[in-house]
Amino acid sequence: MLSTLRKAALLLSVPILVFAIYDVPIFYSRWRYTRNEERAARALEAEQARHTLAILGGFRISQFYASPRAIRKGEHTLICYGVYGAKSVRMEPPIETLQPALAHCLQVSPSVTTNYKLVAEDGSGHTANQELTIQVGR
Repeated sequence: MLSTLRKAALLLSVPILVFAIYDVPIFYSRWRYTRNEERAARALEAEQARHTLAILGGFRISQFYASPRAIRKGEHTLICYGVYGAKSVRMEPPIETLQPALAHCLQVSPSVTTNYKLVAEDGSGHTANQELTIQVGR
């Protein structure tokens, strides 16, 4: 009985050894190739993003407006903004947490005439800002 088990184990070890010698290097080379392709794709995407920013003029506020700019007390208006190359964006006075975006609008309902300031920062110490005023009538 024991010699039968040894023969079976020997017969099973041969295909496992063939697999290890032949297939493992193939799987490794495919994994390495896929990993290198993913790295190259990420590098290309980053380069294209840098090129797009260079075409668009680098870091800047592209738009900052309200529609409508004059409202009655209790009404709503939209404040919209867009930034290129910013790492952070904030509004003064604070309305909500803002994220850098090419185009984003938020609804506000000031009770008095309010001056809003959009401040964008690029992470290198550079800032850009723009202001607008929402007129609130009775």
